[in-house]
Amino acid sequence: MTSSESAPSALGDLLTLMKVRLNSLVVFTTGGGYYMAAGDHVDALGLVGTCLSTALVASGAAGLNQVAERDVDILMNRTRSRPVPAGRMTPATGRMISIGLALLGLAGLVLVANVEAVVVAVVTFLTYVLIYTPLKRRTSLSTVVGAVPGALPPLIGWAAAGGSLAAPAPWALFLLMFFWQLPHFLAISWLYREDYGRAHLPMLAVVDTGGQMTGRQAALWAATLIPVTLLPSALRMVDAAYGVGALILGIAFLATAVKFAMNRSRDNARLLFLTSITYLPLLWILMAATRA
Repeated sequence: MTSSESAPSALGDLLTLMKVRLNSLVVFTTGGGYYMAAGDHVDALGLVGTCLSTALVASGAAGLNQVAERDVDILMNRTRSRPVPAGRMTPATGRMISIGLALLGLAGLVLVANVEAVVVAVVTFLTYVLIYTPLKRRTSLSTVVGAVPGALPPLIGWAAAGGSLAAPAPWALFLLMFFWQLPHFLAISWLYREDYGRAHLPMLAVVDTGGQMTGRQAALWAATLIPVTLLPSALRMVDAAYGVGALILGIAFLATAVKFAMNRSRDNARLLFLTSITYLPLLWILMAATRA
């Protein structure tokens, strides 16, 4: 491979700054929240516009996170090639692009959604940038805090479709996403604990050198997720088939978390991670297919 072929492109750097692959989850869960609130009258244009606008807001937050953490990212193998720490993009440029993306996304929500959706998007953005990002340097509890903005996109979709945020239903979706993220990120942090250690980030997987607490927490959160995923059934958002499917999926997810808790090998951490990213779309698809 020649140097010209292997050199990162400007488009590639932009997509990395935006964390496009990670934000595909934002699109998916925002769309899920929209669909669950819309009932039998799904506005396709509103759905697509809400998902894309929310993704732009999330991309802006991800970009500002990378600008703020450029000194940390350069110390980790998995992040040192990002455009800002690698020096291909200046912090000022990264910051300008990120703010522009977020503003564009908020403007899109103003056009296709409503004030409630915009407010939730703003809270998501500010929580990620101003609270979660600085906390990563200070405490392992940042993972729990970071799960809050990660769990808010379904509420953006719900509000955009005209659903009330005063109802319990959207918060059941929030809790589902919140608790799912915890074993998911514990698996990731265990896989990359050497990287986090080099960057002096106090992730649980770094400070818990033996991994006993990391394993116990992964199993605890996966167990907690099971009754949480049954809330849509209790709230009559879905039919009976959902409860059966959600229970089966939850037990399978819990089994991999328990396996990791008993033996914190890289293979078991990777299995937990892969199970988590398979479990979530299957659960949302099941929910959409059984919507009452």
